[in-house]
Formats: sequence, structure tokens, C-alpha cells
Amino acid sequence: MNDKKNKSSLLVNFKAIVKGIWQNFIHELKTTFHDRGVVIMFIIGPLIYPLLYSTLYLNETLVDVPIGVVDNSHSSFSRQIARNIDATENLKIYSNYSSLAEAQKAFENSDIHGIIYIPKNINYKLSNNEQATVSVYCDVSSFMYYRTIFQSCSYCILNMSKKIQIQRLSAAGITGASAAMIADPMPYQNISLYNAGGGLASFLLPGILVLILFQTLFFGITMLAGTSREENRFHLLVSGNAHRGRIFRVISGKAILYFLIYSVWIFYVLGIIPQLFNLPHIGNSVDIINLMIPFLLASIFFSMTVSVFIPNRETSMVLFMFMSIILLFLSGITWPQSNINGFWRTFAWIFPASHGIQGYIKINTMSADLQHVSFEYISLWIQAAVYMFTTSWAYHWQLKKATKEKDNA
Repeated sequence: MNDKKNKSSLLVNFKAIVKGIWQNFIHELKTTFHDRGVVIMFIIGPLIYPLLYSTLYLNETLVDVPIGVVDNSHSSFSRQIARNIDATENLKIYSNYSSLAEAQKAFENSDIHGIIYIPKNINYKLSNNEQATVSVYCDVSSFMYYRTIFQSCSYCILNMSKKIQIQRLSAAGITGASAAMIADPMPYQNISLYNAGGGLASFLLPGILVLILFQTLFFGITMLAGTSREENRFHLLVSGNAHRGRIFRVISGKAILYFLIYSVWIFYVLGIIPQLFNLPHIGNSVDIINLMIPFLLASIFFSMTVSVFIPNRETSMVLFMFMSIILLFLSGITWPQSNINGFWRTFAWIFPASHGIQGYIKINTMSADLQHVSFEYISLWIQAAVYMFTTSWAYHWQLKKATKEKDNA
């Protein structure tokens, strides 16, 4: 008899818990879709932001960057240098200038982004087996311009230098393979791993996509919390009418809703967008899903913990402006984490986005598996557990405060 009563009691309690979670789920669902600001964060943001960023970086490599040439030699060799540089895919000779001053004026007007200066005596020095110099002036205000101009010009000039060396060796009686080997004893072979085209979007956007998921989730949850506090009589997140045993149901109902919404966005943002815009997507889908589960849970409970301390909706927007750039830098995609000092590197570990971005890039771009991202994977599960505990503690603290305010009213 006692066993039957215990089983019956457990079944009743289980049904009550499930019913309570469902009621909180429905309540949070209605609240979410009645708030335009939250709809923008939860629906419009994850839908539009990835498309916007991916479209902006659609042409991820520079083509036909305009440069100027100052040819003081006016020789066949100097004209060959100009033709070879102009023949590259990345550079285009905008104009020839009679002096550096004239070219500088065009540079300052942004007509060109680089200058090739060929001195008057270059042909004479090469004819006399002397060392000659070709100067390349690059626009370093933009790293992309600098890299494109410098690499393309260096490749052309070095290639011509090898040919000159072979001609000199031939004149000395060394020809064929022997001359080629002496001119280039250690051939340089450039092999770009994971980003063959060296495009900006291929290394930057995968991290930004994960950051978009984290930020829109975070600010949607904090906006909901700010609204709840503004509408609460005592400006508290948890109503004093809630019972202590039901805090779990409140947290679970909210968390399940957020998890279901962003499960769809993970499939869209990390599955469809990379293929749609030809971003790196060589990782195993199952490994990505396994990584995103703790990432999503950690992000949800982190956001719910922080939301307890959000007094109003406006505060979440201030946090948005404060956190966006900082998280981008701390993630390690714009600046190597090894070059970030210890304090900021430790500070980055607070945010699930840091581990999520690093883990996703390693799997999606570098074709790693969960074993290779074990640090990020385990860290995300630890964060999910810690932030679930802090969320429960914070909600209980709010409930205690709400009850006290209610008794004093």
C-alpha cells in the first residue's frame, strides 16, 4: 500500500512540475512575442544580421586595386615591370606619373592606394651586374590594401629577379637546370591552410556568426527582464506570489523556450549561411551540434543570471554597445589570444561566446572533432552548470526580496 501511495505521490508531483514548467513556458512565450523589442532581438536579429554581414563581405578579396607608377627609367625593363604588375589579378595601374610629387597628390586624393617607383639608373645597374632597387609605397591605413599591394608587387619583382639571375648565370656559362637551381636554391611554396583565398570573410565571419547568436540571445533575455522589473510593483524580477519550490519551474520554462527558439537559429546561422555565402563549412555537423548544445545552455543561464541585475530595458542597450566590440576582440578572431594579456584572457573565459567561437572555428573551419576541442567543450558544460546554479540563486534571492517587500507594503 505504501509503495502504491509513494508512486502515486511521485506521479502527482511529477505532473505538477511538468504543468508548472508548461505554464511558465506559455507565459514566457506570450510575453516574448508581445514585446516588439524582444521580437527584434530573438527573430529579426538572427535572421537579418548574418545576411547583412555576409553580404557586406561578399567580395572578401581585393581585385584591381588602383596604383600609380613613377617610371624614371623609361626602358624596356621598367615597362616590363609595370606590365607584369598590371597583369596581376589584384592590382591595376591607374596612371603613370612623371614624379613622386605628382603621384603623392593622387595618393592623397585617394585616386590610388600605392605607388611603384622605378629609379632612372635601374637599367644601367642591372647591365653592370649591380644591385638595383624598386620602391613600393603602400597604403597602410588599411591592412587589406597594404597586404594586397605588397604581396603582388613582391611576387612580380622577385620573379623578375630570378630571371635576371638566370640570364647572368647563362652569360657566365651556367645554363639550364643548374642555373635555375643556383638562382632559386630554396623554392618558396605558399600553402594557405583553411583559407586558401586569404579572404577576410572566411576567417572573420564564422566567429561573428556565433557572436550574433550569443548577443541577440543575451539582449533579448535582458530586455525581457528589464520589462518585467518595470512592470513589477516593487521593481523586482520575481513576483512575491511565486513559491520557493516553483523557482525551478520558472527557470526551466524560460530556458526551454529560449533553447527551442535558438535551436532553429543555430541551424540557420551556422548551417545554411556558411553554405549560402561559401564560407568555410568543412566541419562535421554532429560535432557542431554537440558543441552548440552546451554553448546555448551556458549562454541562456549566463544571460538569465545577468538579467537579475538589469533594472530596466535601457540598461541592456548600454550593455550592447559596451560588449559588442570587446567580445569580438576577446574571442581571438581579430587578434591572437596568445597576444592578449593574462587578465583579459581570463576575463574572456567568463563569456560562453569566447569558448563557443573558438570551438566552432576549430570544428567548422579546421575540420577538428570534439576531441580536439575538448577544452572548449568541457568549459562550456562547466559554464552551463555554474550559470544554472547562479541563476537559481539569483532568482531565489529576488523571491526573498520580493516577499520581504510585499510583507512591508
